[in-house]
Amino acid sequence: SKLAALFEHPLYNIPIPEVTEKDKLFIVNPLEKFSLRSSGSDEWVSSSKAEALLPTGKTAYDTYPTWLKFHVGINRYELYPRRDPLLPMLLWDLATQRIVSSVQKSGGTQLKLIMTFPNYGQALFKPMKQTRDQETPIDFFYFSDFERHNAEIAAFHLDRILDFRRIPPVSGRLVNITKEIRDITTDKKLAKTFFISPAGNVCFYGECSYYCSTEHALCGKPDRLEGSMAALLPDKTLAKRRSWRSPWRRSYHKSKKAEWELNPNYCAQVRETPPYDRGHRLLDLIDMTILDFLMGNMDRHHYETFEKFGNDTFLLHLDNGRGFGTHSRDEPSILAPLQQCCSIKKSTYLRLQLLATPPYRLSDLLREALATDPLAPVLAEPHLRALDRRLGKVLAAVGHCLAK
Repeated sequence: SKLAALFEHPLYNIPIPEVTEKDKLFIVNPLEKFSLRSSGSDEWVSSSKAEALLPTGKTAYDTYPTWLKFHVGINRYELYPRRDPLLPMLLWDLATQRIVSSVQKSGGTQLKLIMTFPNYGQALFKPMKQTRDQETPIDFFYFSDFERHNAEIAAFHLDRILDFRRIPPVSGRLVNITKEIRDITTDKKLAKTFFISPAGNVCFYGECSYYCSTEHALCGKPDRLEGSMAALLPDKTLAKRRSWRSPWRRSYHKSKKAEWELNPNYCAQVRETPPYDRGHRLLDLIDMTILDFLMGNMDRHHYETFEKFGNDTFLLHLDNGRGFGTHSRDEPSILAPLQQCCSIKKSTYLRLQLLATPPYRLSDLLREALATDPLAPVLAEPHLRALDRRLGKVLAAVGHCLAK
């Protein structure tokens, strides 16, 4: 396994700083026991009077479901640890847990559902919009592109291979539209949009601002539909997140250009603007830029951080559905922050160099990681090959900066 060898490499074993109580997203009461009522109901109870050691010899933490352990493990430096024993279990839960509720997520230009499991875990479901081998048409603007379920799955694994670990875990899943959405939804607006197509397939389209209409309906075969299931982050009432507008955000206009596209010295003013004027925020943004360039994602207008950790923490790489739309061409403008600032973390640069060598070739690693997903093959081969070409361009850009 190339992946196993990669994670054994010294560059993937650089320790994170010591995590103190204030560096944890949640402070956990070790006596707090969680259990599903044994009456057979799905009601979740917290027994604050629970003893620290349960009769089986397990601690209270052992009673937590996997999604809760994932939330409890988040800290200032990482969303989940490199060698996280929870990860395979969490991905398995996302792919197999019984769905007890499906409702439409509000906001956004495209249909997304929030699905709830019996243990109160939740996932964000993005349905399949196009086949693996369809490329985004060259005359499409980036903001009118479809979101792809397979891009969400591939982005999670790519982010982990780059050792960023800033995307919540995502698994593919085949969902039964009738039993797992239509029959159990309590969302009246969503329920009104189900119909049977002329071909006899079960379809629905939901309500949203852009791609929710009968022309953009999602149809099963006859009621089976592929989608991505992303583990939800802790509720914002429990762990506030701050949304930041990217300084290299595009204009989202058909003819206007953004300031960074017109001013070659744009980075100088970014460097003087908080929070980019100190710490590693700008370098974290450049990490995100490299991830986006590798998958061809032009739609990174915002990013988020956990408010508790202030400015000294990682960026959350959320919403990656517009990646992996094209493999036959690259979008050099995505790399503008790297090219204009000529800055990169040394650790990121060394890992990128490693991923360009035959024993650790990026395309081979991602192909291996995606092979375990329930919807494999997740990416068409040309997308995997494009990664190696794009990685070469990132390293060339850094080389150009070093030469300067």
